[in-house]
Amino acid sequence: MNAAMIAGAVVGLGVYVLVRALFPPRPGLAARMAALDAARRRDLAEPPAGPPGAGTPGRASSPAMERVGVLRARLGRELARFCESRGWKLRSVRADLAITGRSLEAFLATKVLLPAAALLFVPLIAAYFALLGLGSSVAVPVWICVLFAAVFFFFPDMQLRQEAQARRQDFRHVVGAFLDLVSMNLAGGRGVPEALMTASNVGEGWAMHRIRDALANARITGQTPWQSLGRLGEELDIAELRDLAGALALVADDGAQVRKSLAARAASMRSRELSELEGRAGERSQSMLVAQLFLCAGFLIFLAYPALMRVLAS
Repeated sequence: MNAAMIAGAVVGLGVYVLVRALFPPRPGLAARMAALDAARRRDLAEPPAGPPGAGTPGRASSPAMERVGVLRARLGRELARFCESRGWKLRSVRADLAITGRSLEAFLATKVLLPAAALLFVPLIAAYFALLGLGSSVAVPVWICVLFAAVFFFFPDMQLRQEAQARRQDFRHVVGAFLDLVSMNLAGGRGVPEALMTASNVGEGWAMHRIRDALANARITGQTPWQSLGRLGEELDIAELRDLAGALALVADDGAQVRKSLAARAASMRSRELSELEGRAGERSQSMLVAQLFLCAGFLIFLAYPALMRVLAS
């Protein structure tokens, strides 16, 4: 009995550590602001960089972690080559990775290593079942670990899709503000390329930086700004950027038509964003109502149970 309790405690501790590793707690606003201030003070206080061979002792990672990182990167590269040899394009995954700033190699390595880590628990679960006296068969522990491995295999996809959806929503919001800025610059007498570049230099944030880099690359490579915006929309799977590129390609010669088109497009994007927010608010209100109904039903059952048992006993 003591051995079974100890084995159960060890398994529970391992599951708890695994869940904490997969779902780390999010720091609060105060903790993030404190970390940002500490990073700024450290950057201001650190001495100038030395020769290329000199390193910072406090920031050097351990050799074991470096070897793990090298093996993970090598596994990711091999998996990426395997996908390319099979002809798997993975367009949606690449678009989600591009907007979240991750690499395909790291994503593929994570999808393989997480299920492999779940399968390593087969001997531990089998030993736990044996201590409980449930038999020495490994079929049930294997199926349990296979189920967890399947969940862990699809977990990176779900996490990536949710993060990409949130970042696309932020990007659409930035595109709406960008269209208003371009329309105001066009009203001031600037041309379309100058208006696009000036509007991109106004705002900050990762989305505006991506638009600014795309326009700067278009100037370097000799492409039109709307072609570069369309390519960015294809890379990040942002339909609003693709539509904007098509609209600018059609009416780029007429400044008045461009201004009217951009203003109408920005207004429609704001209206759609407002309707989506209202829809999400309605869904949350309905979910809260359902939760309240379940709570009331449970309370009524709690009140009626003693009387019902007394009636049945008599």
